[in-house]
Amino acid sequence: MDVKEVLLPGVGLRYEFTSHQGDRIGIIARRGGDFDVVLYGPEDPDRARPVLHLADDEAEAVAQILGAPRIAERFTELSRQVPGLETGQVRVVAGSPYVGHPLGDTRARTRTGASIVAIVRNDEVLASPGPAETLRAQDVLIVVGTEDGIAGVEQIIAKG
Repeated sequence: MDVKEVLLPGVGLRYEFTSHQGDRIGIIARRGGDFDVVLYGPEDPDRARPVLHLADDEAEAVAQILGAPRIAERFTELSRQVPGLETGQVRVVAGSPYVGHPLGDTRARTRTGASIVAIVRNDEVLASPGPAETLRAQDVLIVVGTEDGIAGVEQIIAKG
């Protein structure tokens, strides 16, 4: 899907894409943190009809709902195709010894054989994070490996 990003001086950014049904959809990220979802009419491509207004915390909740589960769902689908391969989500809690430390410090893959294939952070997805990526409290790690390997990553992140 092609998403266009347009700077709106004094307002923020507009992200625009066309849905599979042919609807032109815009998401306006305002400088103050609010978001507007708009729908462009077929008769006038420059005229937008407001659909939804979200405050910053509401937009973050929607991103969490749509983001993390969708990624986990994709990896779950992959694991169905490969016997013995599982996917899991590991939350980095505030008390983790790795908060503020690079992902590589965990040595998770070396210690468990499981791979951290993405980090979901607020409304952002960091696919294929490198070892230098600093872990933060509330990050959700998307892990692929055996059931034991995923449990091992969970232990490492929780206790070191």
